[in-house]
Amino acid sequence: MLKNSTTFSIPVLFDVHSFQHDLITWYSKIKRDLPWRVNQDPYRIWVSEIMLQQTQVDTVIPYFNHFMERYPTVYDLAEADEQDVLKSWEGLGYYSRARNLHTAVKEVVENYGGQVPSDKQELKNLKGIGPYTLGAILSIAFDQPEPAIDGNVMRVMSRVFHIEEDIAKPKTKKLFDDVVREVISHEDPSSFNQGLMELGALICTPQKPKCDQCPVQEHCIAYSYGNQTDLPIKSKKKKQKQTDYFGLILQNEKGELYIQKRPEDGLLANLWEFPLVPKSVPSVEEWFETEYGAQIMTHSKGEKVRHVFSHVIWDIEIIFATTESNVESGIFVPLEKLKEYPFPNVQYKIMKNLV
Repeated sequence: MLKNSTTFSIPVLFDVHSFQHDLITWYSKIKRDLPWRVNQDPYRIWVSEIMLQQTQVDTVIPYFNHFMERYPTVYDLAEADEQDVLKSWEGLGYYSRARNLHTAVKEVVENYGGQVPSDKQELKNLKGIGPYTLGAILSIAFDQPEPAIDGNVMRVMSRVFHIEEDIAKPKTKKLFDDVVREVISHEDPSSFNQGLMELGALICTPQKPKCDQCPVQEHCIAYSYGNQTDLPIKSKKKKQKQTDYFGLILQNEKGELYIQKRPEDGLLANLWEFPLVPKSVPSVEEWFETEYGAQIMTHSKGEKVRHVFSHVIWDIEIIFATTESNVESGIFVPLEKLKEYPFPNVQYKIMKNLV
């Protein structure tokens, strides 16, 4: 049992080799047939791990297949236009993942001859490669005994070793890194890490874990105590900030719709959108003329939209407007051309007002 400690030592009676054997044997028998598991191509594994961040496996599969069809090698992705990459990512969310992947792949082509580096430091230096992705690629693609610590792994290991540290704290991830580093298989780190991930996804679930089906039940200290559902311990997130906007659907005399590209940095960077007007402004018409140098006339309202991000909630009241002026930035496009541009999910919610 580990509580209020920042160091880890394996319990004396814990059989590491038996734990490794039971986990890997189970994984080899039940592992799901997933498209990124057909081989150990580090590029495919890299793409899959980036897509799987914050996203369910079933959601990722069609995106992964489409992405690999369009960009089968690092060279194809490196040569692609960013707007095309974002369009291929459209709907997955967390678009900085796609931009960082695109940037990093270019570096692989330029600096490493198109070969994803197996050196830990070189791989770590690529944009968007955090500790989890680093460990996943090194262990799964290159058979290096590196931990890959995500929520599933922390949940499994907190129960197996009865670790009562708060997993929401950054320092706790270092603790779990130490834990896995102590027990990881050096003979088959790929199957070991994927086995932990699979165990957390299928058996050792957050609610109602299937302990009767668990291949490492006899090794689980929390199970022996009967308090496995009390772990892991995780403090509550801060309450999400709420921001209110007007969503402006603006048409010109031709019936074309005004859209603009978001800034290169920040939330939803480089994606397209209908303008979002802060609700604090006294007048939408005056705000638009000040910001865009064009006069508009608002005339009706649409259905309200709510979109929940991980850290903020947007509440958007839709306003329809027309203009006969030229707008200094952005573009006007026909309705049928909207599908050619990458939009975030919140903007597709706004688009439902166009039907």
